[in-house]
Amino acid sequence: MTGMDRESELDLVARIRAGDAGAFDAIHAEFNGRLFNFLARLSRRRDIAEDLLDETWLRFVDRAHKLKPDTRLGPFLFTVARNLYMSYCRSRMLEDAQTADVIGLWPLGTPRPSPFESTVANETSRRIEEALASLPAAHREALLLTAVEGMKPAEAAAVCGITPEAMRQRLSRARAAIARHLDECDDTILLHLKAVTT
Repeated sequence: MTGMDRESELDLVARIRAGDAGAFDAIHAEFNGRLFNFLARLSRRRDIAEDLLDETWLRFVDRAHKLKPDTRLGPFLFTVARNLYMSYCRSRMLEDAQTADVIGLWPLGTPRPSPFESTVANETSRRIEEALASLPAAHREALLLTAVEGMKPAEAAAVCGITPEAMRQRLSRARAAIARHLDECDDTILLHLKAVTT
């Protein structure tokens, strides 16, 4: 959740609309890390997240002078980032469809784990990250926007272009799937411990 109050946000919007580079720096400092985390967790690839993050900021700079005076920066930036991610997914599906016949011509390999995945030290955090990664993208983004970014479900719904009711359903399904995943992990650990101790 942002530490920026609404008055400061409105001031930054007015300044960025006027072309103030200092306003961009302040907005970038506030949102860059948050946008990267959102995109990295959504795409599960650091390189993709970095590319999409760069494009998000380019789009923001390009549209800054057109922002409405009452723009909420968080929902605006996360909408841009999410839309870029969705466009990336669509382009990947097209590429995959076009290259399906020549897949065996070169090794594609598997993506390496991100630094975030590699450095998760806490077992509970690791299991939650696994559960989050196992969710469909629509459910994952719903949780990231509300639980991590602190957006209200209505704001997250606007970012995703769906109704608040549809967002509440996604959140409910995502939470249930996370709980099931964690329960399955616990069952697997218990079975492993029983096998080792008997």
